[in-house]
Amino acid sequence: MGDAKPTGMNTALDTLAFGTDEDVERNFTLTRKERKQIPEGLTSKQLFRDVVLIAGPALAEMLLGSLVRMVDQMMVGSLGTGAISAVGLCLQPAFLLQTLLMAVNTGATAMVARARGADDLDRANRITRQAFTISLAMGVLCSVLGAALADPMVRFMAGGNENISEEIIALGIGYFRIQCWTFLLPSLTFYITAILRGTGNSKPAMWYNIAANLVNIAGNWLLINGKLGFPKLGVAGAAWATAFGQFVGFVWALWYITSGKYYVKLRFKPSELFKFDRDIVHGITTVGVPAMIEGFFMRIGLVLYTLTVTTLGDVDFATYNICLSIQSLTLMNGQAFAVSATALIGQSLGRKRLDMADHYGRYCRLAAQVLAVVLAVVFFVFPKQLLNMFLAQPDSTMSAAESAKRIVDNTRVLKVGQNVMFMLAFMQPIQCSQFVVGGILRGAGDTKVTAVILLVTTTILRPLFGWVFVTLCGWGLPGAWGGLVIDQILRTGLFFVRFGQGKWKRIRL
Repeated sequence: MGDAKPTGMNTALDTLAFGTDEDVERNFTLTRKERKQIPEGLTSKQLFRDVVLIAGPALAEMLLGSLVRMVDQMMVGSLGTGAISAVGLCLQPAFLLQTLLMAVNTGATAMVARARGADDLDRANRITRQAFTISLAMGVLCSVLGAALADPMVRFMAGGNENISEEIIALGIGYFRIQCWTFLLPSLTFYITAILRGTGNSKPAMWYNIAANLVNIAGNWLLINGKLGFPKLGVAGAAWATAFGQFVGFVWALWYITSGKYYVKLRFKPSELFKFDRDIVHGITTVGVPAMIEGFFMRIGLVLYTLTVTTLGDVDFATYNICLSIQSLTLMNGQAFAVSATALIGQSLGRKRLDMADHYGRYCRLAAQVLAVVLAVVFFVFPKQLLNMFLAQPDSTMSAAESAKRIVDNTRVLKVGQNVMFMLAFMQPIQCSQFVVGGILRGAGDTKVTAVILLVTTTILRPLFGWVFVTLCGWGLPGAWGGLVIDQILRTGLFFVRFGQGKWKRIRL
């Protein structure tokens, strides 16, 4: 192996002896009360500390990322609701391309977590090298495909809707092409983040994403409206600002993964880097392929769902995108604790300590629920204030007609958006539970069942109910959001059923 033992985050799990196959089988015979008993020598405070030390930096990273995306949209919003709609047309195509990368990352995180739990540094490094090669190839492929298909993909999202003008579509196509040309940068950064999270080190991702986001905001200010002599690029300026930020983040992330200070170390030796490792590739694909299918099901469902929303017109579509940006603040709660659950439970399974997997899963869910209640209260009490942050007000440079239209559009956004915000508040406890339990299942490698659940709820039921509520019932954007709420409730319930069966504990990677 030849590498010095690296340092990294140590957990309460590291102080326990490795489990045995007999311990694994014994866990399935325990009662619920017995499963809640913490191993001798450990305390609830130690377990909570482990959860927070991983989830905390991930939460800060995601929170800042969500805030930056909100600021991004606010800056784009200074150009009017049409610009917001143009960027909104690109969201699902971009996420669809990321699905391939997320599949690799899901498999890599789960496998690295198992190797870390088993204290197998050599295997963890082999996973790191193989995952880099796969991510590099996937990133290039997605970049080429996205750039070539930008026009038809964005037009498809517009759905031939006469309420989405050709000018808005053209802005969206230009924005999406820039995203695709620079797609390799975030693809490799996502990979590094996935590897580091598998080892339980989420703090590095927080720092390099903070840097990327700060550069992004500065770039927006310089390029959207043209400041300090920079050209005024409008919507395209927001895309280039994002790319510049991604470049800074990638360079810093690369330093972390090659330094060897965070358990694994990526070395650029061609004889190692591009060597096909059948065992590792099989493990990544065993988890990653179902995760990829799950991602495709989700994106297809969201595309179909978004097509229904576009029929409501550009102002309601802009309202929808504003509410999605606000929702991203809620997603980061569940996602952050899902990161913690994936790492800690993967490591527990690698160490054959199913008792610790139970404890970590319970503490992750509890912590996420506390934040979910806080967010629900904020969204219920301050809906208009949050929506107003995205709306540009009329100014002296506008004509009377333009000012009148801006006022009418803003009034519509506040009226419709407030009802959506109430629904968003209701979703919080349900949504965060779904993310954490989903993180547990994926961390264990149980991605086949989660893919089937996503097929039923997000690909079929969400767009179906959204279409019924919008087209047949005429309930507008709140009706479309109702389809999303039904999806979240059913998905959460099915995830809990699968989790309760305990089959995820028997999966071997």
